[in-house]
Amino acid sequence: MESAATLAGGMKNDETAGTGAAPATQAAELSVVLPSFNEAANIPILFDLLKETLKDISWEAIVVDDNSPDGTAEIARRIARQDPRMRVIRRIGRRGLSGACIEGMLASSASYVAVMDADLQHDETMLPKMLAELRIGDTDLVVASRKVDGGTVGEGLSSMRTWGSNVANGLAQKLLNVTLKDPMSGFFMIRREKAEALAPNLSSQGFKILLDLVSSANGSLRIRELPFTFRERQHGESKLDTLVTLDYFGLLLAKYFGNVVSVRFLMFGLVGASGLVVHLTALRILLLGGMEFNLAQTAASFVAMTTNFFLNNQLTYRDRRLRGLRVIVGLLTFYAVCSVGVLANVGVANLIYADPAYWWFAGTAGAIMGAVWNYAASSALTWRKS
Repeated sequence: MESAATLAGGMKNDETAGTGAAPATQAAELSVVLPSFNEAANIPILFDLLKETLKDISWEAIVVDDNSPDGTAEIARRIARQDPRMRVIRRIGRRGLSGACIEGMLASSASYVAVMDADLQHDETMLPKMLAELRIGDTDLVVASRKVDGGTVGEGLSSMRTWGSNVANGLAQKLLNVTLKDPMSGFFMIRREKAEALAPNLSSQGFKILLDLVSSANGSLRIRELPFTFRERQHGESKLDTLVTLDYFGLLLAKYFGNVVSVRFLMFGLVGASGLVVHLTALRILLLGGMEFNLAQTAASFVAMTTNFFLNNQLTYRDRRLRGLRVIVGLLTFYAVCSVGVLANVGVANLIYADPAYWWFAGTAGAIMGAVWNYAASSALTWRKS
C-alpha cells in the first residue's frame, strides 16, 4: 500500500503536468548580444562555447540578425526551442552593426550586457574575466583590447586592416579625446543601466558602437581594458570593406560636432565629396576633349550622380539598400529627382565661368548648389522607407 506522502507527491506532479507549467528559470545576470549577418555556420559553435565558458553564470545569448539570407535566424531559433538561454531578434528593413547592438542591449533585462561578434574572432573565455571586473563595482565598462600589454591582433586582421585600425584609433583619440587604447574594439561588456542611459545619443548607423558609447558618455564611464588576442575567422566572410572608412569618418565628424547633424547626412556629404572629385575629373577630361562647357558640366554631373548613387546605396543607405530591379528603378529615380539639382548646378556654374582658368571654381560652386536638393530628394524618394 502506498503511503500518504507518496500519494500526495504523485498528485502534486499530476497537477503540475496538467497545467503545463514550465519549471522556473533563473533570471540572467549577463546578456551576450550577438549581432549577425550570414553567420549560420558560426552560431551553433559559438553557443556551445558560451555554454562551456559560462557554465557557472546565469546568462542568455541574444542573436540580433539582419534578415540573413543564409537562415541564421532560423538556426538560432532551433537552438532556442531546445535551450531558453538563446533569444532571437530578426530585423527586417533595418541593417547595420551598431543598430543591431543597440536593439540587443535594450532587449536585455540583465544587470550586465556584453557585445561580441558572432564570427568566432572574439575570445569567449574573456567573458567571465570581464564580468568579474564589473561585479567589483568600480567599473562601468570593460573592453577586450588588442592594444594594451598582452593584447594582439593575432591572425585576425590583414596587415592593411591592422594599419587602418591603428590610424582610426589615433583619429578617435585626438578628435574625440577618447582615452581608450583600442576604441575600435567590438568586444566589450557594460552595465546595462549605463547602456540604457546612453542609448538615445547613439547612432544606429555604422560599425563602431564602442566608440559611439564612449564619446557619448563624455568621460562619465569608468573603463577598464583587458588584453585579448583577435582570432582568425573560421566560417563565412568579413562584412567590412573599404567603404566602412567613409562610415567611420561620418561617425567621427558627427560626434566631433556634438551630433548637430546626423551620421547619415554626413555620410551623404562624404560620398558627395568623393563625387566632387569624380565630377571635376570628368569635367576636365571633357573640356580637354574640346566639349563646350555647359555640355561638359552637364555630362560630368551625371557621371558624378551615377557614382554617388552606387556609393550611397552601398553605404549611406545600406539599411534601405536597393537590390535587383529596384537598383535600376532607384537609379532612374535618382536621376529624375536630382535633375533640379543639376539645373541649379549648371546654372550657377555658367554664371561663374568666365575664364577657362577658373573651370574648377565654377564646377565646384555648381556641384555644391545641387547637394542640398540631392540629399533631401534621395532620402524622401529614392531610398524612402518601405
